[in-house]
Amino acid sequence: MAQEHQHIQGENQAARAAGRRKKVVILATGGTIAGVGEEGKSTGYSSGQLSVDDLLRDVPQIADVAEIEAYQICNVNSDDITAEIWLDLARIIDDLALRSDVTGFVVTHGTDTMDETAYFLNLVLHTGKPVVLTGSMRPSTATSADGPMNLYQAVVTAATAESRAKGVLVAFSGRLYNARDVQKTSTHSMTTMSGGENGSCGTIRDDKIFYTSQSTKRHTGHTEFDVSELTTLPKVQVLYFNVDADPELISFAAQRSDGLVIAGAGGGEFSQKFADAIAAVDVPVVVSSRVGSGVIMDSTMVCENAIPGNDLPPMKAAVLLRLALTVTSNPALIARMFDLY
Repeated sequence: MAQEHQHIQGENQAARAAGRRKKVVILATGGTIAGVGEEGKSTGYSSGQLSVDDLLRDVPQIADVAEIEAYQICNVNSDDITAEIWLDLARIIDDLALRSDVTGFVVTHGTDTMDETAYFLNLVLHTGKPVVLTGSMRPSTATSADGPMNLYQAVVTAATAESRAKGVLVAFSGRLYNARDVQKTSTHSMTTMSGGENGSCGTIRDDKIFYTSQSTKRHTGHTEFDVSELTTLPKVQVLYFNVDADPELISFAAQRSDGLVIAGAGGGEFSQKFADAIAAVDVPVVVSSRVGSGVIMDSTMVCENAIPGNDLPPMKAAVLLRLALTVTSNPALIARMFDLY
């Protein structure tokens, strides 16, 4: 970290000496932040209606923070994000990160799957330059829309030297979250993003960043995943256990998937019928919990042939399993990855 800090200081001094401004690349994917609806209302809007240029026109103060280079990657509701969009986004960021004039990146994104995209990028990018996701809970046409402030704070974060080498971040409502911990927790609150038991890793006040913690899990340039030549990802389905859940769903999903994630009850538990069905499939099965927090351990596993999902929620366990399957289908090696990442 000392070497990284010295490198950052050297870059900043060189930039000042050359009279260069910081440059932040904004990659827009749509979402509520680009949504339009009835004036003043926060519901009943259409996501992904405004272009990245429209978003920037609403926040002219960004020009005081950094020079902006903007790209429209797609313009969709985040429920329509696909693995192909993920892969394109990762390749574009890695390519642009090679440029010496680029300081950092901001990705605008819908909140529904922002935590999944952030975690995916956290596992596959190969740059220490800041990558910050943001979005909004209210469309641009709502009273007190939160998009402009979130976008401004994301650019501030991406342009700040101390944001380097921290992995992918999410800037939302004045707080910063690392990509592994962040999760959407409310259907309507502007403070919907949470870091769960680990909380936020920093706060943003005006143009100042205050970091308080950093994830110890491997990320960005320190992972074993290389998606640069991939055109799609392995298929993984998440199955939710509830009372009387049909175990035949497991065999049905396994026939159409490369791996499964079970959102179990409590500490990743489910019925004996579910356990028997899992034992009969020949694809890797990771067990997570529908509870929302806590660690799944080997000693609490109902199935001997399943893989504990550590403390990852089901949707993030699916992201990691999809990437793990690009490397191996060996359950022991996949279990190791769930410990590392």
